[in-house]
Amino acid sequence: MLNPHLTLNCKGKILSLNDPIVMGILNVTPDSFFDGGKHNSDKAIIEQAEKMILEGAKIIDIGGMSSRPGAKIISESAELKRILPAIKGIHSEFPEVIISIDTVNANVAKEAVNAGASIVNDISAGKLDPKMYQTVAQLETPYILMHMKGLPSGMQSNPTYENVVQEILDFFIWEIEKLQILGIKDIVLDVGFGFGKTVQHNYDLLKSMHVFKMLDYPILAGISRKSMICKVLKINPKHALNGTTALHMVALQQGAKILRVHEVKEAMEVIALWKALERVQ
Repeated sequence: MLNPHLTLNCKGKILSLNDPIVMGILNVTPDSFFDGGKHNSDKAIIEQAEKMILEGAKIIDIGGMSSRPGAKIISESAELKRILPAIKGIHSEFPEVIISIDTVNANVAKEAVNAGASIVNDISAGKLDPKMYQTVAQLETPYILMHMKGLPSGMQSNPTYENVVQEILDFFIWEIEKLQILGIKDIVLDVGFGFGKTVQHNYDLLKSMHVFKMLDYPILAGISRKSMICKVLKINPKHALNGTTALHMVALQQGAKILRVHEVKEAMEVIALWKALERVQ
């Protein structure tokens, strides 16, 4: 029996989140913090998508603009030039896979959905393009609502909160109401690890992710190879897979339903082990 609060209608494809799933990250950017420049040809993009699908990814998340700390907002035309061939190619080769578009630009979201994407993943919660919420409502796609304090260009300079968990909970309540008024039903919540948060803020949020379950929407954890791992272990993102895997288990125990990852195989193994643990309990 599917829980209606744990399904996403992705342009007619029903995605169940009763069990946690994996979203594979496919950045078609020259400057993303971990995989920038790796997928810079049609062949490389299709090969990476196929690898992630075979390893178990249910969603391929395509981004054409880096959102690493210090990154600048790029032009709409440059973003479209990067993402449209990737979306069209993957949609053509693997029509059953669900594609999400990682963008802050409403028109890019619209063009991406027209090309084959069926989820909009917006790190800015509509703050960088006031047309985003209305566009998503018209597109009738699920929307990933993420919390970010500030802009990527300066979000890590000195982020401060009185109570990071309470402030993000209040933010979600406020934004969910706006989305619901527009008729957007399928919403996924992302606390935005690393987006205007210190290492301590990130761990406060990870330890308290269960709090956001009260909102009755699925939770996405975007932890993969981020600075909250690298700074604690004193490593660079290249060596952060083991730390990523460790924190993925915590995220699942805290209620995450989607793991957004660079390595699908390892994340699928974490889910399998979590499920074995849940069966015992």
